[in-house]
Amino acid sequence: MRRRPLLTLLLGLLIALLGWVWLERVALGAFPDIISAYTAKEYCSCRYVMQQPAEYCRGYVKQSVPVSDFLESVEARRITVTGLGRSHSARWMGERQGCQLEP
Repeated sequence: MRRRPLLTLLLGLLIALLGWVWLERVALGAFPDIISAYTAKEYCSCRYVMQQPAEYCRGYVKQSVPVSDFLESVEARRITVTGLGRSHSARWMGERQGCQLEP
């Protein structure tokens, strides 16, 4: 311990990091779903509830974590977004219901 204080410190930090990851494993596992679901729902609301142009809504939902695929079906008023390996869709249900994530 006295001879290698830096190695001891790094090992302690690694153990602390692994402990934190273990405690937050459920939240960390849900994170990939949040990116695509949030983007699909917010873009759908921007386009069909607030009736904004597509270019504006793309900027509105842009995040630091990029999405890999973005499909908009104007006829069906449906948005499908894929990010971090997960895909989610949101669809405009009507004036009173707004946009909802599809199961």
